[in-house]
Amino acid sequence: MEKVMLVIDGKSVQAEPGTSILAAAKLAGITIPTLCHDDGLEAYGACRMCTVEIQKHGRSKLVASCLYQVEEGLSVQTSSEKVRRIRKMIIELIWPAGQQYAAEYGVTESRFTPGMTDCSLCGMCVRYSTEVKKCNALYFKGRGIDRKPALVEEESSAECATCGECFNLCSGGWVVASRC
Repeated sequence: MEKVMLVIDGKSVQAEPGTSILAAAKLAGITIPTLCHDDGLEAYGACRMCTVEIQKHGRSKLVASCLYQVEEGLSVQTSSEKVRRIRKMIIELIWPAGQQYAAEYGVTESRFTPGMTDCSLCGMCVRYSTEVKKCNALYFKGRGIDRKPALVEEESSAECATCGECFNLCSGGWVVASRC
């Protein structure tokens, strides 16, 4: 199979067709920050922390690098001014969970009112429950600002009470705080 050639931060990179920009960058030793990505789970693109700026055919746009697949001749900037502004906003929006990147992006506080939880809505606990454990013990309840992970009582009582495997995935502390 012929590899795709693209440029990431001025570096020529080869990748297999179907590879995400995030994976291609990682293989080339280029770091792109993420909050909702884990190699053991399907790409989700919820946090948008992995946003990059791509250029093709003379046009540029912002995309989630975990979901966008490499293309021949694509030019990618992982830290352009647009990208840095977007990431700063994301850090503020998901303030408690995004603090691991706050210093790097010069964010010292959020101008937004924090919600009742530290959950960033990354979905890693929900996806882990579904994709890895195959028990569907967690789901998202509510919409908009009321959205939060919740336990499916009949499914989670026995399985979740003793498992705890999703604790290490949770960047915002919801899973630990919920004592599921």
